Amino acid sequence: MDKIAVLIPCYNEAQTIEKVVKDARAALPEAVIYVYDNNSTDGTAEIAENAGAVVRHEYQQGKGNVIRTMFREIDAQCYIMIDGDDTYPLEFAREMADAVLERNMDMVIGDRLSSTYFQENKRPFHNLGNSVVRAGINRMFGCKIKDIMTGYRAFGYGFVKTFPVLSKGFEIETEMTIHAVSNNMSMENVVIEYRDRPDGSVSKLNTYSDGLKVIFTMVRLYKNYKPFAFFSWLAGILTVLAVGFMVPVFVDYINTGLVERFPTLIVCGFVELAAIQSFFAGMILSDMTIKNRRDFEFRRNLMQKDINKIREE
Repeated sequence: MDKIAVLIPCYNEAQTIEKVVKDARAALPEAVIYVYDNNSTDGTAEIAENAGAVVRHEYQQGKGNVIRTMFREIDAQCYIMIDGDDTYPLEFAREMADAVLERNMDMVIGDRLSSTYFQENKRPFHNLGNSVVRAGINRMFGCKIKDIMTGYRAFGYGFVKTFPVLSKGFEIETEMTIHAVSNNMSMENVVIEYRDRPDGSVSKLNTYSDGLKVIFTMVRLYKNYKPFAFFSWLAGILTVLAVGFMVPVFVDYINTGLVERFPTLIVCGFVELAAIQSFFAGMILSDMTIKNRRDFEFRRNLMQKDINKIREE
């Protein structure tokens, strides 16, 4: 098992990967540096290998797929994950690694948004998207995470080996954050500097399609981790619709003593039945979520024994 593993997912980063590998070596000389190439066509893998990294390949396209493979294959006491585009300075890696190794943090977040991100990033929709996602998740999950979608993070062994990677693309960072928050894992925030990509380096993130994926991921995980709240909201919306349709039927009945809109009345009934079903579905799924949480804590306790043995050795 490595003490520190630096994980760098890459897709066509030939212009910057050598510098990132060398910076990682300078910042963490005891670390093993892994570059996972995701079907690059510009020689990224060869450049990384020549720079001294251990190069491996993931042939399913997408950052989420790469991270799933990295987490499965690499065993380490501390993991530092960083992008290969040279936008994150490696001089913060030691502070992040110490938080994991010395203070047993499950996840350390490299916070761009509290420093230079909004000045350095030249894509206004990316800036807006980061702010919207941060506000949405903090509101939905009752947390105060400073940077939801940063690609610069440190993890402990327990997080990596219990995190179920479901996303395929860039929405993976959102999934990581929500997983940690929902399972009450220990987290720490480290403010980092951010620099924009150098000239000629192109972002692989599509502002609109990947932004929509992130939003759908937020809604999906809110449903999965907080089903009672999600289905209560749905039940409330359906009830409001049912009442809205019912008002003119009821007014007609008061004025004439007759029900003249039977189809509308029937629709109201079915909509309200759907609301009741949603409410009770949320209650049942909430109990299942609590059981899953208990099972997760049990697995974590068993894993902690292995972690303690590793540290003693």
